[in-house]
Amino acid sequence: MLKLNIKNETSRLKSVILGTAISNGSAPKLEDCYDPKSAEHVKAGTYPKVEDMVVEMQAVADVFKKYDVEVFRPKQIENCNQIFARDIAFVIDDKFIKANILPDRDKEIDAIQHVINQIEPNNIITLPEEAHVEGGDVMPWNDYVFVGTYSGDDYPDYITARTNIDAVIALQELFPHKTVKSFELRKSNTDARNNALHLDCCFQPVGTNKAIIHRNGFLVEKEYQFLVDLFGKENIFEITSEEMYNMNSNIFSISEDVIISEKNFTRLNSWLREQGFTVEEVPYAEIAKQEGLLRCSTLPLIRA
Repeated sequence: MLKLNIKNETSRLKSVILGTAISNGSAPKLEDCYDPKSAEHVKAGTYPKVEDMVVEMQAVADVFKKYDVEVFRPKQIENCNQIFARDIAFVIDDKFIKANILPDRDKEIDAIQHVINQIEPNNIITLPEEAHVEGGDVMPWNDYVFVGTYSGDDYPDYITARTNIDAVIALQELFPHKTVKSFELRKSNTDARNNALHLDCCFQPVGTNKAIIHRNGFLVEKEYQFLVDLFGKENIFEITSEEMYNMNSNIFSISEDVIISEKNFTRLNSWLREQGFTVEEVPYAEIAKQEGLLRCSTLPLIRA
């Protein structure tokens, strides 16, 4: 059995699900895109090729191997985008929580059933039907659970609004001993530079007390300020809108000292090294065209 344990974003990683790009299918039709960035690349004819994405994901798998991390992969579904394992489920403490996501992605959860079968059944949680949530919006941070959301009346109009207030309430009920803190995110169906698809697209903790953040991803100034105050201004790396667009906050921690990052994130990677982190650089620019990066394609199960 897998003894799930996730308290935060940065403790030493022992076990993880990494998505797969092997049978990703051809580029979607414009009207079938789930986010503005994918749509942009479909229009431009620059949508990523399967063979390039397979190479990028293998680079991540190689880093995990180097650090003795146990890696599970989804079973392959023909012509299905299975890269973003974080969307379909997430772990907090010892609970595996299935996300209620876009309905046509249900089969993605079936593809990790071989992993779910190794979890104590009482620890597998399905949220109420009205609670919409994706793992990219949910960040356990010790006594906190940070949740990106959008509560505007026009929520149904935004295919980019993935986590609702019902999910925030459901998580608070599941984890009464933690503070579940929600953050209103800026949404756009058409402008990728003004769309924080998930919380991890504009914020992520690193190490024990540092964070990467993009101010404009937050709709409410005082919610952004809460994070600045919590981590301390001197411990925060502020990314530009262009860096957010390129997914600079969507890196992934193997431990409090080791971070996997995209090799083109030169400003961020320099800062991380200055702070004493080991940065394992990988190519991930093709996968980034789908508005997701390293955190999105990993689902951590056990951290020490």
